[in-house]
Amino acid sequence: MRVVYFTHSLASCWNHGNAHFLRGVLRELVARGHAVRACEPRGAWSLANLLADAGEEGLDAYRTGYPELSSTEFAPDADLSELTDGAELVIVHEWNDPALVSALGRQRARGARFTLLFHDTHHRAVSDPQAITAFDLDGYDGVLAFGETLSQVYRRWGWGRRVFTWHEAADVRLFHPPAQEARREGLIWVGNWGDDERSAELERYLFRPARDVGLPLDIHGVRYPEIALRTLERYGVRYHGWTPNAAAPALFARHLATVHVPRRFYVDFLPGIPTIRVFEALACGIPLVSAPWRDSEQLFRHGQDFLFAEDEAEMRRALTAVREDADLRASLVARGLETIRARHTCAHRVDELMAVLATLDALPARSRAPEPETVA
Repeated sequence: MRVVYFTHSLASCWNHGNAHFLRGVLRELVARGHAVRACEPRGAWSLANLLADAGEEGLDAYRTGYPELSSTEFAPDADLSELTDGAELVIVHEWNDPALVSALGRQRARGARFTLLFHDTHHRAVSDPQAITAFDLDGYDGVLAFGETLSQVYRRWGWGRRVFTWHEAADVRLFHPPAQEARREGLIWVGNWGDDERSAELERYLFRPARDVGLPLDIHGVRYPEIALRTLERYGVRYHGWTPNAAAPALFARHLATVHVPRRFYVDFLPGIPTIRVFEALACGIPLVSAPWRDSEQLFRHGQDFLFAEDEAEMRRALTAVREDADLRASLVARGLETIRARHTCAHRVDELMAVLATLDALPARSRAPEPETVA
């Protein structure tokens, strides 16, 4: 099968978490013998920021970690029929220009022979619904949503059986435990500041508990404003700035544990959606303790794959237990790995994608997408 994926960027993961999952899925498709093309707009914001932050060397980890992948840059006036020539499946990520999304839909509606899917991996459908309803999805065959609660939003918009829940997952070719264990110490957190979407939660579930239990904390991420940097300094956090995602397994291998602090929208409005960092951390065999969120889809085994801390005091107790109890650490690592390998790899998601295509083939044809309504 010939697959074309329109992404904001494949090369850059600078504040662009979708690149993590996309790389793993495309690599799995390549490994299965499919012809894959990734298309990204010339001058993509994420790539521009990566180059300004780290220069060309900032791309080394991606190029080394994913030698089988590359992308085609296109200009705003690019010939889309040329980019999609021979394609049987075209997927368009929601972090693309609305004009591109519309143009591909028109191409499909005019009789292009590929299946056309819209891929949503963000909370904008509930936090900024106008940004999503601005997309003209006429001509699209279906929607891939990265959580069931997001799928429900699209069902309310009329997509019915043509919206499919497609969670992110770990690329276990890259994200796996170290071949040889070395000394581990302290906590690591890999994540961006997030436009103040979780600043209070980071203090409550990460900065203060780490300081209180005496665990050194290393943080890697971008878009930390001056007030955030002062907060990190106040808590004695070691801040390292941007790190390529492909380098994360080596960082996890040097630390005792990591923490998951979800953004507020995923707790309050789109429950059941963990970020890809959870999948990647567990795949690397590092114990994880999470701030509260509702695992409404039962993706993980509560209290076995990782520990939940319902409040700050419980986070302190959990971090202390992980530090002091080697058997607990070993159990969390083993159970977390077991769940990832059984359910949450990019190979599983490619299997699910093939099932989506089979389902769409079995559904009655229709000529245009439903009209979305604004979420209240």
